[in-house]
Amino acid sequence: MESIVENTKVQMRKGILELCILGVISKGEVYTSDILESLKESKLLVVEGTIYPLLTRLKNSGLLAYVWKESNSGPPRKYFTLTPEGMQVLDELTLTWAELEHAVRTTNKNSLTNNQKI
Repeated sequence: MESIVENTKVQMRKGILELCILGVISKGEVYTSDILESLKESKLLVVEGTIYPLLTRLKNSGLLAYVWKESNSGPPRKYFTLTPEGMQVLDELTLTWAELEHAVRTTNKNSLTNNQKI
């Protein structure tokens, strides 16, 4: 049973990762390590090997733009921002998340014990 729970938790996190990354980037120009730090602070742990392909896919889909900036501590860094299309997708995903959250709360509220909260 534990493997079923763990597998489902992994799938749920993967499903919301794109929404969370777009949300972080919507706050302004960010470097990849800034994105990782923000996700970590939110308890959504992601490794660099996961985030780079996702950022590339989002950029190739027209949702992100980037600029190279010189760094005082090494090579130039790529800083990401949302495109207008990225902002629209974020808005739509945020609405979908609110609808899903409501559905989960509504369908599960009677099945939860007093110690469990969604």
